[in-house]
Amino acid sequence: MWDKVDGLEKAASFFFERSKVIQGNIANADTPNFKPKELVFEQELKNRMELKKTDPKHIDPQMQKGEFKEVELGQIRGYDNNRVDIQEELAKLAESSIMYKSLSETLKKEFTKLKLAITGR
Repeated sequence: MWDKVDGLEKAASFFFERSKVIQGNIANADTPNFKPKELVFEQELKNRMELKKTDPKHIDPQMQKGEFKEVELGQIRGYDNNRVDIQEELAKLAESSIMYKSLSETLKKEFTKLKLAITGR
């Protein structure tokens, strides 16, 4: 059960942090030379899943757990070298918000089940 809760918590944390990065991109949509940023989750997850320690000389994949990687995105879109596409950022913000809310509700249900198991009501 705790593995599931831990995974849900980490995923919710990712989408919360991603929303903050996207909000920063939107806030700087009019800032000259601003380069939008994004948190990379899928690639990081894929990289972590492919890592297996098969030899003692290998780097322990568990040691690489940590923060999500933040990368710069986009090509120059505006006359002032600003790379923010406001429509794209708004769509990503909506996606992150929906994912965060969905994961939060799932976590809430898991804790409700735990409470029911403990109290019997």
